[in-house]
Amino acid sequence: MSELLSAIDALAAEDLSPLPDARAEDDFALVRRARERLEVEFLRRLADIERRGIHARDGHVSTVSWLADTGKVAWGTARKELTTARALEEMPLTRRAVEAGDLSLSAAELLVRTREADPEAFREAEGMLVEAAEVHSMGDLQRVAGYWRQAAERAQGEDPDDQLRARRRLHASVTFLGMVRVDGDLDPETGETLLTALRAVMDAEARSGEGDDRTPPQRRADALGEICRQWLDLAPRPTVAGERPHVTVTVPVEALPADGEGGSELDHIGVVGAGTARRLACDASITRMVLAGPSEPLEVGRRTPVVSPSMRRAVVVRDRHCRFPGCDRPHT
Repeated sequence: MSELLSAIDALAAEDLSPLPDARAEDDFALVRRARERLEVEFLRRLADIERRGIHARDGHVSTVSWLADTGKVAWGTARKELTTARALEEMPLTRRAVEAGDLSLSAAELLVRTREADPEAFREAEGMLVEAAEVHSMGDLQRVAGYWRQAAERAQGEDPDDQLRARRRLHASVTFLGMVRVDGDLDPETGETLLTALRAVMDAEARSGEGDDRTPPQRRADALGEICRQWLDLAPRPTVAGERPHVTVTVPVEALPADGEGGSELDHIGVVGAGTARRLACDASITRMVLAGPSEPLEVGRRTPVVSPSMRRAVVVRDRHCRFPGCDRPHT
């Protein structure tokens, strides 16, 4: 192991600037292959750690919790790595193809997920699937694996669509500084619906002809927000606690002026900046609450719109899109 670390140190100390392009490309390919070989060895040793039950010795309830704690990685990452490690123990042809450099680790992980449909059938078909993985791109391999999974599930008397739908999941959680992390797997029908809706919003923005310096991930994030906002603006929606679902921001009066400061709060996210609060308030209904102190409301006023419907129509005709500083959302 010390020799391995010494070799990595030597690579890290190498000056790359004088290398010719051909040498840099060849070296990169070798480093990539070595990285995948190391990753396969890491997974082999992780499977051995689980067999030894080392997690119990250290007081952990599972190998996943042990890996998350000792490796300082997210639980989702630890769970995925252990699942892959377990599967590769039963996939010798796939392991050898990665070790030989004939198969990328990404392709191997796709085969691991494919195997979940029917491990016994996969054992018989592994050679054929590995050969397909060696010659096809990832996109084509996904289609090959998808057809194989459908055939395997039908052979078991199961509906492939029901099997995929059963694996659907979506997680949305507040992270550092109020950012929201979204992660999940959607069934094909829901996934196609989402991609179509995102594409529709992004295409509409592209046809506007205005300059756009956002990255593609930023454009997708903004498109998802626009889809959610448009749904919340629809009239025929179910009520919750006697009113339609809406975004609520609690703003102290000192945060409303253009140069005002103060801690505003969203229901789910928590504290946000005064600028965010003012942007939300520019086209919202306001309920005034007078407090004598914390949790001591003296008066709750009626909800009133900041902008009347007639004024809003005039602004739409005049400006075409939001005029709040830094916001260019189209009118809806």
